[in-house]
Amino acid sequence: MERTAPGPLHLRRIDPAQNMRRYYTLSLQPTLFGGATVIRNWGRIGTNGQSMMETFDQPEEAVGAFSRLARTKRRRGYGDAGVSGNG
Repeated sequence: MERTAPGPLHLRRIDPAQNMRRYYTLSLQPTLFGGATVIRNWGRIGTNGQSMMETFDQPEEAVGAFSRLARTKRRRGYGDAGVSGNG
């Protein structure tokens, strides 16, 4: 990958009024053939949750998908796991 790939992203959404404690993790991993894979994990905090892998032929496409997913989740109320306001 030519430009710097984003590191793993750990997001949380906690809303005690709705009994909601969710996490969402995104990471990029290069493939053996020059492409890249976006790996997503999500679920309720404290569980294994679910995961999905999406492979792209061009690393730039994977970075774009990573950014788009991160932007969508932040718009839905997820925040960085290290921020005190989100748990």
